[in-house]
Amino acid sequence: MEPNYLYALLTIAAGLVAAGVAHAIVCWLQKKADQTDTLLDDIVILAIGKPLIVTILAASAYIALTAFVIEPEAMNWTVGGMEIHGYQFFNTFFILIGAWIVSAFSYNFITTYGKWLASKTDTDFDDQLLPLLEVLAKYLIWFVALMLILSEFEIDVTPMLAGAGIGAIALALAAQEIIGNFLGGAIITLDKPFKVGDRIKYDTYFGDVISIGPRSTRIKTLDYQIVTIPNSKLTSNVTINYAQPNVKMKVRIPFAVAYGSDIKRVKQILLEIAHEVIEKTPWAVPDPKPSVYFLEFGESSLNGQLILYTDNYDHLWDAQDWINVRIDERFREEGIEIPFKQVDIHMRGPESGNGKEA
Repeated sequence: MEPNYLYALLTIAAGLVAAGVAHAIVCWLQKKADQTDTLLDDIVILAIGKPLIVTILAASAYIALTAFVIEPEAMNWTVGGMEIHGYQFFNTFFILIGAWIVSAFSYNFITTYGKWLASKTDTDFDDQLLPLLEVLAKYLIWFVALMLILSEFEIDVTPMLAGAGIGAIALALAAQEIIGNFLGGAIITLDKPFKVGDRIKYDTYFGDVISIGPRSTRIKTLDYQIVTIPNSKLTSNVTINYAQPNVKMKVRIPFAVAYGSDIKRVKQILLEIAHEVIEKTPWAVPDPKPSVYFLEFGESSLNGQLILYTDNYDHLWDAQDWINVRIDERFREEGIEIPFKQVDIHMRGPESGNGKEA
């Protein structure tokens, strides 16, 4: 059969025209889809638009090559020949097109509706899961398509799957810290030991949580420094949350008075100061009630503690400052001595048993 270049050229030209028409139709459908309330039609059109155009162009090229016998001898395998059948390439093409459509649809569906659903929930776990699902939509579908193509050419994929399994295990071991941090983020999201906005203390770090990510949690310290802590560290160590069960904060004011002081009067004065701070400032709260405890006989002082609560942990230092100033004023007025650390040394001369004068 003699090659017919004219008809082949006309077939390719017809394919180009058909592809242009398909592109115009897809654009028109996209405009119509933009006018609807649902986003599903946009996702479908976006998924099938480009694959449809590529299919039309490929079909016209295939017809031109096969129906009019214009392919070079070196390309006989495209229509059958050697030990490879033409239908294998035909099936491979449609596997690739199918994978393209399914992957694009899945990715856009997850991206669009996944974010919408995640915004409706209180937990951050779904927000952290979305990137993983998007990656699976991209690569898992193409991996399945690759396996189907290899099977189409009767290539044994068992050794490849076994190798992929071993590689996955090696990758998991190498990335165990990353995986641990990701799982730690999921645990934090589900267990909720703290949330964004809470003030926490981990190890020597003390500050407000500003973000909980898949790998790490960031806190802003009271010095306005950002500290990044791996999630696996937070889930495997003790973390104090000052915002739970509520934002009230216990204020502990230690005191020390000299020996000989009237401790009952001292306790009365401290309770009066506690009620003053409750009445005169917005920081302290009356419930729980303030209390004063005489705790120990120190080396050079009588020691105790005044306890009351602020309405918020942000006001801890304000309350401490106000109370300490008032303690200093009242103790001065009452003549109560605040001792400093001192050591009394008593010296005694030698005994007079040897007849010598000391």
